[in-house]
Amino acid sequence: MSGPLAGIRVVEFGTLIAAPFAARLFAEFGAEVIKIEQPGSGDPLRTWRKLHQGTSVWWYLQSRNKKSIALDLKSPEGLAIARDLAASADVVIENFKPGGMEKLGLGWDVLSKLNPNLTLVRISGFGQTGPYRDKSGFGAIGEAMGGLRYTTGSPDAPPARVGVSIGDSLASLHGVMGALMSLLRVKTGQGGGQIVDVSLYESVFNMMESTVPEYALDGQIRTRSGGSLPGITPSNTYETADGQYAVIAGNSNAIFKRLMNVIGRPDLANDPALAHNDGRVPQTAMIDQAISDWTGTLGMDAVLDALEAADVPSGRIYSVADIVSDPHFIARDMILPATLPGGTEVKMPGISPKLSETPGEVKWQGPALGAHTDEVLAGIGRSADDIAQLRKAGVVG
Repeated sequence: MSGPLAGIRVVEFGTLIAAPFAARLFAEFGAEVIKIEQPGSGDPLRTWRKLHQGTSVWWYLQSRNKKSIALDLKSPEGLAIARDLAASADVVIENFKPGGMEKLGLGWDVLSKLNPNLTLVRISGFGQTGPYRDKSGFGAIGEAMGGLRYTTGSPDAPPARVGVSIGDSLASLHGVMGALMSLLRVKTGQGGGQIVDVSLYESVFNMMESTVPEYALDGQIRTRSGGSLPGITPSNTYETADGQYAVIAGNSNAIFKRLMNVIGRPDLANDPALAHNDGRVPQTAMIDQAISDWTGTLGMDAVLDALEAADVPSGRIYSVADIVSDPHFIARDMILPATLPGGTEVKMPGISPKLSETPGEVKWQGPALGAHTDEVLAGIGRSADDIAQLRKAGVVG
């Protein structure tokens, strides 16, 4: 592998979303990622959502560049292999409930003795400590407890969810961030390995801006606000004459003046009381109505053309169909061609962030279950005869 993380070995004990997405990010930037799966069934994500020839297309994305080893962790021989892999790794990523690795005999007390420089990323619903540590926690629960659900949706409707597993993905990003900080400490000789304790709810909570000090100051509770951004005016979604919705962010002082002039309201542009955001917020309803009155007379293209000419941030709300055909996404390699088993051509998301000298790349799509078992075992010293015996015993697949 090439890339900024070439030479880093990651062993993934993960299923579904949080740990596997974190490991995917490592793999896209050059780390060798070895994914341990249960023989026979593998990661449940293999059969989630849209399937192609019996395998989820999400799997092909989530596990690209990874090596799959089918390993029975319930067998002593399988655990011995898992320990050897952890001993050879820079990073281990897992998303069992707290105590899951310990039940297998792969807790930090064991792994850190085998490999003092190991970074162990532990992603769970509520973290490794605290009164809720043993509760089951998926991303949806983390989004609810972390405060995101309370602020999502329309004021006159029940709390809504974001249409993707955002809680899991935010935890993945925090896991990668923590792992890289730990690796930097090890690689620069500042110390040995450590545990990176990531919870779903805290990863969501970390995105909640100033909600806590706002509440602590005067009891303000930020709640659902539809398409607007509370406390920042104007920033909302406005219907156009052809029934579409434009997102318009005119919330800096200079942009607000330009926006008001575009919509034919120089009186608002030049009103000293509206010159700054703290003066505009009490007048949010009036300002939004003025913008809506203007957008309601024009089609989407005319609205966006006028706003772009005035350098006012704005845009249409994209569906996935809009995304895959957009020239900007394409120009920045954010839509990549891929070939699924059987020769089916599809599109896949590109890689982010963009690094100028050591960019990430896609080497292969998510592999078949156990596709790299022999290669991985040979890499930790198992002979061909050993591997054959392990396979015969059902330890590997």
